[in-house]
Formats: sequence, C-alpha cells, structure tokens
Amino acid sequence: MLEKDVVTKELMEALLKVIDEGIHVIDLSGKTILYNKVAASLDSMKAEEVIGKHLLRVFPSLTKKTSTLLSVIESGQAIYHKQQTYANIHGATIDTINTTLPIFVDRKLVGAVEIAKDISELRKLSERLIDLEKQNAPDIPLRKRGTGAFYHFHDIKTDNETFMNIIEMAKKASKSSSSILVFGESGSGKELFVQGVHNASPRKKGPFIAQNCAALPEALLESILFGTAKGSYTGAIDRPGLFELANGGTLFLDEIQSMSMSLQTALLRVIEDGVIRRVGATKNVAVDVRVIAAMNIHPEQALNENVLRLDLYYRLNVLSFQLPPLRERKEDILLLANYFIQGFNKSFQLKVLGMTKELEFQLLQHTWPGNVRELKHCIEYMMNVSDSSILQVQDLPVFFNQRSHERKSSTIPPLREALKEKEKQLLEMALQQTEGNVLKAAQLLQIPRQTLQYKLKNM
Repeated sequence: MLEKDVVTKELMEALLKVIDEGIHVIDLSGKTILYNKVAASLDSMKAEEVIGKHLLRVFPSLTKKTSTLLSVIESGQAIYHKQQTYANIHGATIDTINTTLPIFVDRKLVGAVEIAKDISELRKLSERLIDLEKQNAPDIPLRKRGTGAFYHFHDIKTDNETFMNIIEMAKKASKSSSSILVFGESGSGKELFVQGVHNASPRKKGPFIAQNCAALPEALLESILFGTAKGSYTGAIDRPGLFELANGGTLFLDEIQSMSMSLQTALLRVIEDGVIRRVGATKNVAVDVRVIAAMNIHPEQALNENVLRLDLYYRLNVLSFQLPPLRERKEDILLLANYFIQGFNKSFQLKVLGMTKELEFQLLQHTWPGNVRELKHCIEYMMNVSDSSILQVQDLPVFFNQRSHERKSSTIPPLREALKEKEKQLLEMALQQTEGNVLKAAQLLQIPRQTLQYKLKNM
C-alpha cells in the first residue's frame, strides 16, 4: 500500500510539472497540499512559501468568504471562471480568472482544486466585457454615457509638498487633450491619479476606460484595443474595441512598456492620426480619444531596455508626471494609515480608534516596496486579525516582520538606493570639474545634455 501511495504521489508531481495551467489544491483545513510552478508564477510566490501553509496566512487579504477555494470547501459546489483579486504575503496584488472544483473521494469531500484558465477563457471574458460596455446604454450616444472614473484629485491623500505640486501641475494639464505619460512604482497610485486627470478635464462626462497592457498577450490585446471584423479569426464577429468605446473620453493604458513594438507602432499611428482599423477590416474609423499611458519603470530604463519605442515616448511625453514612491512621502504614511483605518471601519463595521506609538514607529521605518497598495493591504490585514480597538505591533502581517528582520540583519543597502547615491556623486563631481557648465558636464559624463538636466532636476 505504501509503495502505491509513493508511486501515486510521484505521478501527481510529474503531471503538475508539465501542465501549463496553475494548479492549487487545499485540504479541508485550508492548507495547501499541491501547488505547481505555474501557480507559483501567477501568484508571484515560491512553492515552498505556500505548500503546507494555510491559505489565509499566505494570502492575507482573502477571507473565508472572498476565497474561491475556501468557498468551495464550505459549499461543496464548483465555481467557474471567477475573477479574483488578492494580495500575497509580499504585498503583491494578483488578478486571476479561475475555475475551482470540489474534490470527492468515495463521495466524501476531501479538498478543493483551483485551475488558472488559459487564454481562450481570457479572450471570451475580455470580449464579453467589451460587449457589456457597448450595451451599457444602447440608446445613448457613447459620449453621453456615464464615466468609468470614480476618483478626483481631492481623493488623493497627501501632505507631501512635491506630490501636491505634481497634482497642481496635473490639474492644469487636464484642461488640454494632449497625451500624458505617468510613471511610478507599482502601487504608487497611478490609476487614481489618471482618473483625477480625466475628471478635471473637459472630457469628464465622456467614458473613461482602463486597460493593463501586461495582462493580455499581443494578439488578444490588439483585438481588444482596436476591435475585430467578422472572420478575422475563428468565431470573430464585428466588435468595437476600446478606442471606439472610449470615443469622446479617455483611454488609460497601463504598463505600456509591456506592449509589443508592433502594437506600439499602431498606437502611435492612432494618437497622431485619430483613426483606427479593426483587426481584419479594410476601413478606418475616426476616434476622438485622449490617451494616457503609464509605466511602473522610468522611461529612460524602458528606452535602454528597448521595450519602449523612442518615437512613441516623444509623442506621449508631451506631458509627463513621475509619482513619488511612498518611502519618499514619509509624512503620508500615518496620514494614509489612519485614512485606511477609517475606511475599513465602515466596511467591516468596526470601531478601531487608531494605532500605538510603537506601531506608528514601525510603519515609518518600513521602506514600503509595494507603496500605498502595500500599506492598504497591511492595514486591512491588521483590521481583520486584531482583537483590540487600538492596532498594535503584534497585529502586523508576517511578511512585514520578516522584511524588518532582514533589513536589520543586513548591512548592504538596497541596490537601487546605492546606485542612485553613486549617480548623484558622479553628477556633482562633473559639475564641480566644469564649474557648473551643464553642457561640458554632460560631455564629461558621455550622456546627452537633456538627460543630465533631467537627472539634476530630479536629484
């Protein structure tokens, strides 16, 4: 019997390695018993961080009600093609579309398995969403429909002078229809900022549509953006794309550097000419859309890595805004933490009054690599586990304490900070040697003068 169990286990592990979909299996107690590499990749995790751990410990933003796996354990009923958004213990946010099934042995429920669906299901869902957008108000012209932007500039909570100045400049830029490029680290609030631009613009009554370019493969993204003509692929029908649906409004394209070079060329053409052509069609369609693009890396890095076309960058960079990370907005950490506490008090019907001084100190010392999103998930976790009316250090999630320990035990500074400090030293040395002459300093550093000016401005 033991030999059979070993063979079955080895066979199962071998199968999980070759399956190209994410597989996640839990037992009745909620602990993970099987978890393949594809699932780990989707969740931005390592298999050893998940296997043998309770689901809610690894994904602290989930609850028994919001977790599809735990819901299936509770009901014994399958859940098909469910979109789920959650955060892992590292603060990373994951968006997936899954099918979750109960596992029965001899008619007895023993666990649940979750399968991340392939691109065919993603295509169907994306096209279904576009159809719903199109049918939102069939008798009302697109430019008369309700906007999809819910946030305004006043919803951005900050006491940081640099960020407040950026917001003021963005308010002025909102009045035009020029393209905008927004860049900042993941979780720094780019979409909230972009929605603020839309709602401060003359297009505020028009549609606001957002699309993450990294979420879809090239072929699917092309049809989603530009629409399809009947027969362009098996089962294709005449369907408008996001550009047509955003007519008279704003189209927000996040992680633009993830878009293929050929699609970037098509995007540049649309921005310059104001016309699109559906995939498989022969006729052009005129559109009036303001494009706002965003990146989670610096444009200079994107250009150096050849993931952003130079001509598209120049076209988008008519107006650009760099959002500061939370670690550079120390005065906003406690402001945002208290704001999230108030919000979750309403959502969870709690009466948490605040935080201890010790907890406030810990939050201020943290570097927040996940930025505002990480802080929000951290507060949400503590609100779920705390038994007190005052949040305390022991309520912090496991990943927070792990990072703090790693930071204390390491004398090596983060690479990004070290490189930034070294770059600053070199710039200062070059300016000293050239007595402040920017052109000569740029020649000495062997970089364009515009690049040096940009770096000096952002030192």
